[in-house]
Amino acid sequence: MPRSRFSGSLSTPKVDVAIDMGNPLLNLTVDGFLKIGTVAATRVVAEDAYHVLRKGSISRNSMEHTLKKMCKEGAYWGTVAGVYVGMEYGVERIRGTSDWKNAMIGGAVTGALISAASNNGRDKVVTDAITGGAIATAAVFLNYLT
Repeated sequence: MPRSRFSGSLSTPKVDVAIDMGNPLLNLTVDGFLKIGTVAATRVVAEDAYHVLRKGSISRNSMEHTLKKMCKEGAYWGTVAGVYVGMEYGVERIRGTSDWKNAMIGGAVTGALISAASNNGRDKVVTDAITGGAIATAAVFLNYLT
């Protein structure tokens, strides 16, 4: 049975957290989930803080709404990221090479899976697969530029 280990470090401006699940696929998937889930939750806090400042008041109800929204968005986008990272890693292992095609396939499969899990129609699933593949491929190409 694999053991999990948690370690972290803080050095400005980067926070690095590593979780060792005993399997590279699980490590990458959990890492993607946590990083992007945190980004999504932070986005909700920033958005809702703006609305509170604009309105000029805060209530317990709005705080509860913000917390629920943070959890929902963090879990959703963290899951999307975890699925994508896991798919890309799996494709890389199957193909035996690391290139932009892995990102394209991983993005397309992730887009299709998330769309299908949301009970979308066939045309929407195909559109989301194409979009996921295109965004993932563009991200890899942008990383090559920097």
